[in-house]
Amino acid sequence: MPRTLPDVKTVALAVTDGMLHFELALAYEVFGSLPDGVAGPWYRLVVCAPGPVRAGRFLLEPDRGLDWLPRADTVIVPGWADIDEPPPADLVDAVRAAHGAGARLVSLCTGAFVLASAGLLDGLRATTHWAHTGALADRHPKVEVDPDVLYVDNGRVLTSAGKAAAMDLCLHLIRVDRGSATANAVARRLVVPPHRDGGQAQFVTAPVPATDHGPLAELIPWVLARLDRPLTVEDLARRAGMSSRHLGRHFKAATGTTPLQWLLVQRIRRAQELLEATDDSVDAVAAATGMGTATTLRRHFNRAVGLPPHAYRRTFRARGRSGLDSGEQRSL
Repeated sequence: MPRTLPDVKTVALAVTDGMLHFELALAYEVFGSLPDGVAGPWYRLVVCAPGPVRAGRFLLEPDRGLDWLPRADTVIVPGWADIDEPPPADLVDAVRAAHGAGARLVSLCTGAFVLASAGLLDGLRATTHWAHTGALADRHPKVEVDPDVLYVDNGRVLTSAGKAAAMDLCLHLIRVDRGSATANAVARRLVVPPHRDGGQAQFVTAPVPATDHGPLAELIPWVLARLDRPLTVEDLARRAGMSSRHLGRHFKAATGTTPLQWLLVQRIRRAQELLEATDDSVDAVAAATGMGTATTLRRHFNRAVGLPPHAYRRTFRARGRSGLDSGEQRSL
């Protein structure tokens, strides 16, 4: 088999009968094709299963068997439909082998029960769908189950809560691998609403709402081109040709938040991109994002992301280097 390029990461979906089709399809959509406007190469997605499997009403033909999982950079285990049934032994063994080979293991929703059965969550903080966190904690007492978060990133083992939180985790993986600009491009293509507050600092920033039509169609690009300037709600309302109260109603409907809160998130998102892609000082990043001073940027950035700007830059670049190193050791 030819080796993959160092910057091509292989993502394997570990599938067997009884998987939830929503999480399976979600992961396939996110990692299966290069989004428009994003420079390639993209991930190489491989569906691994013991044979043809059924997920809900859908019959799935795999690319490889479960024994291929140790060759992937990342293994994603979608939701497990019946948590009262133990996961198949061949799936548990293959997931454990992939972890032993150095792969990053990711569970979506109740896929955490598979990782827990493989012993990969012992001693770690983890989450799953809120309706099943009690069952996960009862059956696997060595796991520190957190029912109040969207996802938990332990480095090589990651778990998400249910349904929409699986998308939050997938976008987080892209941000870790490819940067926040790419993660936001994917979110925009999928028309994903802003992520919900989840009890832990999120690295994924709220994506820009769809602007193909509606009263915000011209306003959003105008604002994003002027993030380095002081902008008020009155400025935005004047540009949109409506009252501040009317503008607030439209923003709430489109983004789930207020104009000022949305604007702050966009400034933070831009600061993340600059910290990732440039060597600009914190003062320069503060000026470029309309924060005014480095002190203001640090305060808002730390509150939103959970790290100060300098630490964020170091963390992102360290993860990028380790990701490339692991990618060089995988093959398809």
